[in-house]
Amino acid sequence: MKNKFLQELQERGYLNQCTNINKLSEICDKKPISGYIGFDCTASSLHVGSLLQIMILKLMQKHGHRPIILLGGGTTLIGDPSGKDTTRKMLKRAVIKKNIQSIKKVFNKILDTTNTKTTPLFVDNSKWLTKLNYIQFLRDIGSHFTINKMLTFESVKLRLEREQSLSYMEFNYMILQAYDFYELFKNNNCILQIGGSDQWGNIVSGTDLIRRILQKEAFGLTSPLITLASGAKMGKTEKGAIWLNEDQFAPYDYWQFWRNTDDRDVEKFLKFFTEIEPKEVKNIVNNEKNINKLKILLANEATRILHGKKASRNAEQTASETFESGGIGAALPEIEIKTVKIKKGISILDIISENKILSSKSEARRAIANRGFKINNVTVESEKKILHLKDFKNNILKLSYGKKKHFLIKLI
Repeated sequence: MKNKFLQELQERGYLNQCTNINKLSEICDKKPISGYIGFDCTASSLHVGSLLQIMILKLMQKHGHRPIILLGGGTTLIGDPSGKDTTRKMLKRAVIKKNIQSIKKVFNKILDTTNTKTTPLFVDNSKWLTKLNYIQFLRDIGSHFTINKMLTFESVKLRLEREQSLSYMEFNYMILQAYDFYELFKNNNCILQIGGSDQWGNIVSGTDLIRRILQKEAFGLTSPLITLASGAKMGKTEKGAIWLNEDQFAPYDYWQFWRNTDDRDVEKFLKFFTEIEPKEVKNIVNNEKNINKLKILLANEATRILHGKKASRNAEQTASETFESGGIGAALPEIEIKTVKIKKGISILDIISENKILSSKSEARRAIANRGFKINNVTVESEKKILHLKDFKNNILKLSYGKKKHFLIKLI
């Protein structure tokens, strides 16, 4: 495999499976291609579990290829059963449309939108899926799928093995995804679909459909599903998800997420989530014995790609001030409270629970009893603590929970 795009894809650990990698390599050597990744829009932001896919789109641009981003306004109405134990919550079209507009912001920040040859193309599959004639679709498309084969796909097989219900609606998802690839191949000259390894069956269905109807070859490629050294899936939990949109997860918190990477994952993540060349990553890791410096490099580079250089520098500076000198870092997550409320005095328990620092007052009481909270680096001794104006310096107070969670309480 001589093609530089596919070589780097492999060197970074992005490559899991490919339908015909030698033929794809030949084509990529001769001309730029278009390839797509689909993203369902079940929330107003993607989380860090989708970041590897976006980095692959970024790598395509680096090597002169054009990424197509399919935002599933149509398929989100159904819900992808892959990796899910239960049916997804049904969303209204207006909510999905709003989610699409919000999600687009991240792609426009991470990907290059200045080069006309590689600028990303956004498509919404509701454009064709919501206009299908059901009977005609069954005749033209459904006839190319067998139930026997569909039952062997991982997303279906796992649900059935666990004796968990799989609705007929969800069962149709793989046909719709295959049809998406067919539409993009036919109308946008898109020859490649990329997805996580759990999408392999759906992707191959698309290449098969194109071959059966158009007698042409399309290609499918998957990346590995990321498993943390701890064994957990990256960014897959709904509670405490690491969102990519800034209004849902502050740049400083994002920087801290990468700074707190498990030692065993650092080298892998430097290849996955930064633009440092793979060989250079190896050199850096071999020569730098201080794992904390490597983590800071990872945090700086990953944050720069999403939030920009300034946000990355501010986050590092804030962390240094907060942890090393005990100061108040300017980039800490902010909580705003009206001055009039403080004039009357406000309970520390109310601040903690109302701003969801902890889920309840009882949890806050336990944390305070265990000396888990500090105000301006001084331990809170009593759950009965009341904050007054005198506790604020220049209308700012730092509230810390444990060693890693810090907030700026600002008066407005």
